Amino acid sequence: MESACLLTHAAGAAQAAGQPGLHEQYDAVRATSMTLAAPLGAEDCQAQSMPDCSPVKWHLAHTTWFFETFLLSRFLPSRAAFHPQYRMLFNSYYNAIGDKHPRPQRGLLTRPALAEILEYRRHVDEGMRALIGRLGGEPAFDALLALGLNHEQQHQELILTDVKHLFHANPLRPAYAPAGSPALPPGTPAGWTRFDGGATRIGHDGTGFAFDNEGPAHEVLLQPYYLADRLVTQHEYLEFIRDGGYRRPELWLSLGWERVCAEGWEAPLYWHGQRDQWRVFTLHGMQELELQAPVTHVSYYEADAYARWARVRLPREAEWEHACRRLPASVHALRANLLESGHLDPRPAPPRKEHRGPVQMYGDTWEWTCSAYGAYPGFRPDPGAVGEYNGKFMCNQYVLRGGSCATPRGHLRPSYRNFFPPEARWQFTGIRLARDA
Repeated sequence: MESACLLTHAAGAAQAAGQPGLHEQYDAVRATSMTLAAPLGAEDCQAQSMPDCSPVKWHLAHTTWFFETFLLSRFLPSRAAFHPQYRMLFNSYYNAIGDKHPRPQRGLLTRPALAEILEYRRHVDEGMRALIGRLGGEPAFDALLALGLNHEQQHQELILTDVKHLFHANPLRPAYAPAGSPALPPGTPAGWTRFDGGATRIGHDGTGFAFDNEGPAHEVLLQPYYLADRLVTQHEYLEFIRDGGYRRPELWLSLGWERVCAEGWEAPLYWHGQRDQWRVFTLHGMQELELQAPVTHVSYYEADAYARWARVRLPREAEWEHACRRLPASVHALRANLLESGHLDPRPAPPRKEHRGPVQMYGDTWEWTCSAYGAYPGFRPDPGAVGEYNGKFMCNQYVLRGGSCATPRGHLRPSYRNFFPPEARWQFTGIRLARDA
C-alpha cells in the first residue's frame, strides 16, 4: 500500500541513525499528519459529519495552533502571529486561552482555505525549528515540545476515525485507502491467563513522557483475576447478535438500553445487513465481515452488555495495566497492529503457538475497561492552560487502554489512559474480557 510505505518512511527516516534528536522528532510527527491527509482532496478536508468529529483541515490547523500558542508565543513573544483570528478559530477547549469557535460548526469554516492552512503549518514549522535550535535541551521547553508532539499524534488517530465517519455518511461509501489482501491469518482460540493480583503499583513512574492524568504512580490492591488472551472477535460478537443481544434489556445498563431503543442499534457502528448477511464499512470501503478479526466500533454499553451475555465482565483499568506490565516486551511487539502497519483495520490475533499469555494488548482496538475516568490519588493538573488537557474531563467517561490500528507506534505505554463517554462508537473501540479468579 503506497500510503503505508510513505507513512513508514515519514515516521522511521528520522530514526535511521538511532535515537532521533528534537528536530527529527518534530519533523517526523509533523510529516505523518501530512501523509495522512495526502489521499484527501480539499473537499474531503472541509466537511464535518457530526459534532464529535472535526474536519481534517481543522485538525491540521489546531495541531499547528498548539505549537504557536503554547511554545512560539511563550518563548518568542515578539514573533507576530500568522493570523490574529486563528487564536480563536482553532482553539479547541482551552478556556484560559480565550474564545472558541463552536465545535459543531467547524465544518462551516470554508475560509481559511486548505492552502492557507498548509501555509500556516509551514510558517509555524519554520519558527519551531529555529526555536528547537535555540532552546532544545532546556527542561521547560522540552516538556512542552513533547506535549505538543504527543498531542499531534492523538490528532493523527482522530484524522483517520473522523474521515471514516465522514466517508461512511456518504452514500457512495468511498475508500480512504486501497484494500489490501483479503486473506487474513487464522486467529487464536479463546483462552485465559491468571494473574495473582496483590499489592501493585500503577501509573507513570516519571521516566519519559506521560500525560498528567497518568500519575501519580500509586499502589492498588488487586484480587486474583483472569484476563482473556485476545480481543473479542467479530464472529463471537455475531453470536451475541444472533442470540438477541440487542433485544434483551436484562443484558444492558439502563442508559445503554435507552440508547439502543432511541437510536435503533442492532449491531456495531459501520455494520450493514442483517442475520448472516452482514458487511462492514472500513477505511478501504465496504468489505465482507472478517470473522476472526476483533470487533470494533462498539460503545461501552455494548461492550458491557456483551460481557454480561458471556457471563464475565470487562477488566478494571488497574488489572489491565498490571497484566500489561507483567508481559515481556516481545509480546507487546508481536504483530502489534498500529498505524505504521498500514492495515488501518484490526487484525486477527497471532496463532497461539507464537505466544503465551495475552496478546493484542497494544494495537488493533482500544479496550474498554469498567473503570470510570477519574483522578489518581494526589493528581494535580499541570499549571496554566495546558492543565485543561485532561483533568476537566474527569466526569461521565470510561477509561480505555492499549491503542488501536490508528495509533502511532511509540505513542503508547502501560500507563496510558484514553477516555470516552460510554455511548461513543466512532473510535476503534473493542472488547477484552476479564473474570474473577
